[in-house]
Amino acid sequence: MPKIFITRAIPESGVNKLKEKGYEVVVSPQDEVLTKDNLISALKVDRYDAVLCLLTDKIDGDVFEAAGPQVKIFANYAVGFDNIVLAAAKKRGIMVTNTPGVLTNAVAEHTFALMLAITRRIAQADKFMRAGKYGGWAPMLFLGNDLSGKTIGIVGLGRIGSRVAHHASKGFDAKIIYNDVKRDENFEKEFDAEYKGKLDDLLKEADYVSLHVPLLPATRHLIDARRLKIMKPTVYLINTSRGPIIDENALVEALKNKTIRGAALDVFENEPFLAPGLAELDNVILTPHIASATEETRSAMAELAADNIIAALEGREPPNLVR
Repeated sequence: MPKIFITRAIPESGVNKLKEKGYEVVVSPQDEVLTKDNLISALKVDRYDAVLCLLTDKIDGDVFEAAGPQVKIFANYAVGFDNIVLAAAKKRGIMVTNTPGVLTNAVAEHTFALMLAITRRIAQADKFMRAGKYGGWAPMLFLGNDLSGKTIGIVGLGRIGSRVAHHASKGFDAKIIYNDVKRDENFEKEFDAEYKGKLDDLLKEADYVSLHVPLLPATRHLIDARRLKIMKPTVYLINTSRGPIIDENALVEALKNKTIRGAALDVFENEPFLAPGLAELDNVILTPHIASATEETRSAMAELAADNIIAALEGREPPNLVR
């Protein structure tokens, strides 16, 4: 009977799919991020045919070796897979999968929640109310900015970036400009969008910059001190992709100095830690990597990861093979 190891508790719908196949499922009893050493130790306890891992698990050659020669697949419970060394998996003939598509709507919606929260100063106003400081309506109290009709810069036109553009255009009558490795003329026609082949050109024009690129060597610190300086001083920067896309220390300085007006972040460069000074700023919204955190989405991710494992163990190509 195939045996599956899951590195942390996930929604039961995915676990049940595996159990219905007759697989033995072992879920790590530690409901916390496993260190590399702890993960290796857990994998050495038994022989597993598949591992369902999380984006917080760092999977490299040492981990693959600990899993043993019988393991067929590491199914990542995330759309990204920068936590896995693909070359090490390929060397050992281990399949790696992810869970794309099912979290598109949730992440796009959270992106807009962040946009609205930062531009309308929701967190500041909530704190103000709870502190008992509200003395009545005032014409200058917590002035924010409009989102409707503004220019939204989409950096990375994948599934999520495209969905954000849809909401911005159809819901807020925003002008869409975008930067990606390739141009999409059909997208431009549908949303009256404008392609910016140079990222700097987009950054100079956008009122809101929303990041939706994968973490690659080329995108690490894509938004650095220089690029923060070329943005409008009135811009809002939104990141629901990966934390290291932004140089977080440079962002802190830009927010402190009002180089840009504000930022809203769901991901961080050195999670779970924040750059010094970031948490003290009132022109930034911070959420703890929850963009895909809806009951529907997290359950769908669990089921998709299970589907990938089932396909691999049945000798079929998993639907979301990434190498």
